[in-house]
Amino acid sequence: MKLQTKIPLEKQSENIIDYNSKILLLGSCFVENISEKLEYFKFQNTVNPFGILFHPKAIETLIINAINQKEYSVEDVFFHNERWHCFDAHSVLSNTSKDKLLEDLNASIKSINQQVHESSHIIITLGTAWVYKYIESGNITANCHKIPQKKFDKTILSVSEIVESIENIESLMRSINPNIQIIYTVSPIRHIKDGFVQNQQSKSHLITAIHQVIKDNSEYFPSYEIMMDELRDYRFYAEDMFHPNQTAINYIWDKFLQVWIASEATTTMDDVDTIQKGLLHKPFNPNSNSHQQFLQNLDKKKAQLHLQFPHITF
Repeated sequence: MKLQTKIPLEKQSENIIDYNSKILLLGSCFVENISEKLEYFKFQNTVNPFGILFHPKAIETLIINAINQKEYSVEDVFFHNERWHCFDAHSVLSNTSKDKLLEDLNASIKSINQQVHESSHIIITLGTAWVYKYIESGNITANCHKIPQKKFDKTILSVSEIVESIENIESLMRSINPNIQIIYTVSPIRHIKDGFVQNQQSKSHLITAIHQVIKDNSEYFPSYEIMMDELRDYRFYAEDMFHPNQTAINYIWDKFLQVWIASEATTTMDDVDTIQKGLLHKPFNPNSNSHQQFLQNLDKKKAQLHLQFPHITF
């Protein structure tokens, strides 16, 4: 008896991810969950240098500024609630020091520019089509930084607006890295603060737009659909009932692995996993001969991996 409907997935035959790949991940909270998995298994990856970006316009602004090597200045930041902020970035970059914020913004812009030049894969996870336009400037913000909502106009991006934004992102990135593989996905996190119907409307706009844009060297991975269909049970949600819990994250990661991770990379992943678990091991007697031998064997495994893949360090 089948108790679950499965979304059919096929292994990618080209441009798959291995330990030589360089991966840039941009977008919503869920892309950070995927990055944590890639980081654990010691793939070469960079995630959200500007912090979490929820909607396509925020990612488009970031890529425009990175490609054009924008230099942030005092005109681009503001003081609120005893911290300096930038409307282009998440509050994780906000700082009590204006100079430190500007330093971090400009360092991140340089990092993203380099990553777009060097990356073999870019994973973009879109979270919402709802955006907030700052009334004073008329600009769409990446983050409101807890400024009163009355200072913003909230609106939903149309499918055509999202298509235009994604096409701009792609054309800019491919102008300096023509062969980059782009993987789109829609975050399975439900933005219920927008409203239940409004959340579904938002996700529908994102999914429709992505499928209008997909072409050579771009693909769609169904994170949202896996969560909504294969994991349609609240036992797969965190306590807030909106975010996927660790079981769901692990499940979706396993599906991503099946589709996008090269088969030959799984052996290295197993070796990395063994070392990671070994590093977490707490012995009863740290000075025992058996534990010292265990540590020596662990060091040998680390050295072997580092010799094969110099970027892998523990």
